[in-house]
Amino acid sequence: MAEYKLALKKRELVGKKLKNLRAEGLIPSVVYGGKEPVLLSSEYVATQKVLEGAGYHSPIDLDMDGKKQMVIVKDVQVDPVSRKILNVEFQAISAKETVVATTPVVVVGYEESEASKTYHFAMTQSIEELDVKAKPADLPKELEIDASGMKEVEDKLTIADIKLPEGVVLADKELDAEQVVASLYDPAAEAEKREAEAAEETEVEAADVPADNGSKPEEASEEEKAE
Repeated sequence: MAEYKLALKKRELVGKKLKNLRAEGLIPSVVYGGKEPVLLSSEYVATQKVLEGAGYHSPIDLDMDGKKQMVIVKDVQVDPVSRKILNVEFQAISAKETVVATTPVVVVGYEESEASKTYHFAMTQSIEELDVKAKPADLPKELEIDASGMKEVEDKLTIADIKLPEGVVLADKELDAEQVVASLYDPAAEAEKREAEAAEETEVEAADVPADNGSKPEEASEEEKAE
């Protein structure tokens, strides 16, 4: 049984008529994976809460007018201006079969590391999510990677440092285990570098300022020098 549940009703409205459905506070959706796609709709707020919790990685138990179906979110269409949900696509799954789900990668423990507490380095994360394969009951909400041991600015966390839960594997078997997930940089050193570059630019601009007669300072005439 999935942690998240959502009640939906079958719908017949399609195309431009979906505007009327949304005006009533409903979200149109479709479930793929069966013999035929199933057209549905559900209450906006309830759907939004489930989507925020489940994301693209946690299974959802749908009640489709009394018919039960486990799914994962396949796609969510959002209005680019209002950011309101326009449409949801679900993928039907079985509790016994292995599925692929996009899962967030979360760095933990960095505040306790020497890199943070002693040297005040900052962290940048280059991989935010990964696709994993598992049975629905084993799908993790997130993949944790421990940064508590980081110290030097050259230290990095790679995919190999991610501890996968039991029953969970990475979907992409060709993914490079040494690919960097998170790395460190020194904000103070970066600030000094920017200041040095700015000072150098100022010097260059000053050297290009013409003298009163239109020539550069170093190009002043002998007569001007004599004066």
